[in-house]
Amino acid sequence: MLKIAFQMDPITGVNIDGDSTFDIALEAFSRGHEIWVYEPRHLSFEDGRVRATAQKVETLQRVKGDHVSLAAPVTLDLHGVDAVFLRQDPPFDTSYITTTHLLEHLMPEVLVVNDPRHVRDAPEKLFITHFEGIMPPTLITSSEREIRDFFERHDRDIVVKPLFGNGGAGVFRMRDSAENLASLVEMFQQISRDPLMAQAFVPDVRNGDKRIILVDGEPVGAINRVPAEGEVRANMHVGGKAVQSDLTERDLELCAIIGPELKRRGLVFTGIDVIGDVMTEINVTSPTGIQELRRFSGVDVSKMLIDWVEALR
Repeated sequence: MLKIAFQMDPITGVNIDGDSTFDIALEAFSRGHEIWVYEPRHLSFEDGRVRATAQKVETLQRVKGDHVSLAAPVTLDLHGVDAVFLRQDPPFDTSYITTTHLLEHLMPEVLVVNDPRHVRDAPEKLFITHFEGIMPPTLITSSEREIRDFFERHDRDIVVKPLFGNGGAGVFRMRDSAENLASLVEMFQQISRDPLMAQAFVPDVRNGDKRIILVDGEPVGAINRVPAEGEVRANMHVGGKAVQSDLTERDLELCAIIGPELKRRGLVFTGIDVIGDVMTEINVTSPTGIQELRRFSGVDVSKMLIDWVEALR
């Protein structure tokens, strides 16, 4: 029996039919492993030891309204567990980054999935820029002038989004006119000092934004997220609908480009977003979509991940 801790958002509030972390924890629990859960804010560090105010999972089941029961919170020495799953949702902010620094103290004695050092070094919208020939035309800048010039050079049809956004939040399409660009840049700058990302609009998004799941650098399956009527965002958080999808030759080519590097960095559970024949993000913080993938294709990513952990521990 292994002792596995999940650093995650509150397990009591998850959607049991869609949440990937719940699914992974349920697979581990069903095999008889000892499961602990805690939130990022419950981490602490002293004298080289990382602790968490954590709760042991007493029951875990796919029953709405009664999916989990937890023991009373105790101080858990994370150096005494076999594995930690780093699974809280973004935003990828200084709080998130701090947890990666703390979890790094556990390695190599404790297996941390994904490797916190490389989660820290691989922000979704920036990591992808290190691979040539896979992205749509892209600009990262804080300059309104540069975005306006980019807009003119790319058929006056672009998407502007926060560099560290998630779930489709803050994504704007600018088409034909840039008259609201100044206001848009001002609004983002009031929220954050981070640059913005602008990308040429990819019309294929109307056919869906494909999420491809990789385990230890290898593609295992895909779902397609189709935008709701009148939307350019396909994220399921904003009404996108998941449908069955196959891996194309181009999908496999893209995975072959990035897969070895993901494996080398210990980014074991990742999801990439593909629109048409280009990749828009490499998700390493808290990839989703594994329950939908199993429903459509029978591919069980949770089983693969726990198999992987068991093989190493």
